[in-house]
Amino acid sequence: MLLNKLENLLAQTNIVLTDTQKQQLVHYVELLNKWNKAYNLTSVRDPMDMMVKHILDSLVVAPHLKGQHYIDVGTGPGLPGIVLAIALPNTQFVLLDSLGKRVRFLKQVKMDLKLDNVTPVQSRVEEFQPEHRLDGVLSRAFASLQDMVDWCQHLVDESGQFVALKGQYPSEELAALPNGIVFDHDVKLTVPELEGERHLIVLKKK
Repeated sequence: MLLNKLENLLAQTNIVLTDTQKQQLVHYVELLNKWNKAYNLTSVRDPMDMMVKHILDSLVVAPHLKGQHYIDVGTGPGLPGIVLAIALPNTQFVLLDSLGKRVRFLKQVKMDLKLDNVTPVQSRVEEFQPEHRLDGVLSRAFASLQDMVDWCQHLVDESGQFVALKGQYPSEELAALPNGIVFDHDVKLTVPELEGERHLIVLKKK
């Protein structure tokens, strides 16, 4: 059922995944559904809805990531980080969250899905120091652009980007960006079967 749902959704995009990647995504949804009952990881309860609201909503970002090292701040149960790590096996993802139960879940997912390109970390974002230079900071429903930039400035150098998954185009947030941070570009995303706008906002240091 879940695999059929995923394949129907993928058919409405230009994203191509291997059978292994599809199985990993299905397994991830199954784990999320199972752990959600005890850990309350997401307010989305129906695995079919998770395919649209979590998996596809994260997956449509994959074609727009160009770097090799990303950090997903406030990753929660691994969104978008786990999904992107499955879609982009040659890209490394640090998944950062301050809540132990979420990080325990992420470690289980990493082990079960054999994701070598995922590093779950329990830390507050302002206290975390990356081992590698990061190409970008990812956030999905994590904070305002202003907070994202304030908390994550130390994670990227002049060539790194701040990549935020947003609903409606955040005009007011963009108008309030702090000095030294500039708007780079916006990608209007289309998520099959998801109502409402989706935007990928990319910022960089001036």
